[in-house]
Amino acid sequence: MYIRKANHEDIEAIRLLVNRAYRGESSRVGWTTEADLLDGQRTDIEAIQEMVEAPGSLIFLLTDEDQLSACMHVKAVGGQLYLGMLTVEPGLQNKGFGKVLLKEAEQYAQKLKLDSIYMTVISKRSELIAWYERHGYQLTGKTEPFPAHDSRFGIPKEALEFVVLEKKIS
Repeated sequence: MYIRKANHEDIEAIRLLVNRAYRGESSRVGWTTEADLLDGQRTDIEAIQEMVEAPGSLIFLLTDEDQLSACMHVKAVGGQLYLGMLTVEPGLQNKGFGKVLLKEAEQYAQKLKLDSIYMTVISKRSELIAWYERHGYQLTGKTEPFPAHDSRFGIPKEALEFVVLEKKIS
C-alpha cells in the first residue's frame, strides 16, 4: 500500500469509489453507508475535478498497485486543514485504511504548520462520529446545513444537518 496525490486521470475512479462506499446497495457491505439517509450520488466528476484543481486542495489516494482502496480530500482553510470525503472501499473497511489516511492528514497539517483539522459529518451518523472521537476529534457544538436543495450531493430521505468536529495538532 502506498499514498499518493490524485491527478486528473484518477477522477473517475474516485467518483466510483466514493459513490460505491456511501450510496446504494454496494455501500451496505461496509459500515460507512449513508443509503438509509440519502438516495442519489455522493459526488460527481465536476466536484472531484474542483478538489483536484483548487489551490490548497488535494485528494490523497491509498492504493495497492493499480487498485484504489481509499481516498481523502484535504484543503487548507485559514489556519486549519479541512478533511472530507474520507472513503474506504466497502469490502476493505475495518482494516485500518481510514486510520492510515487520518495520520496522513495530520502529517500534512503539520507540514503546512496548521494548528488543527476540522470536518463536517452528518449528525445522524453516530457510529462515524464515535469513530472520529476515538481518533482524537471532538464535537465543536457548531452545525452546518446539509445542501438538501442540491442533488449533486444526494437526495435526503429526511432533514439532515452537519456537525463540525475538530482535532488540535501539536
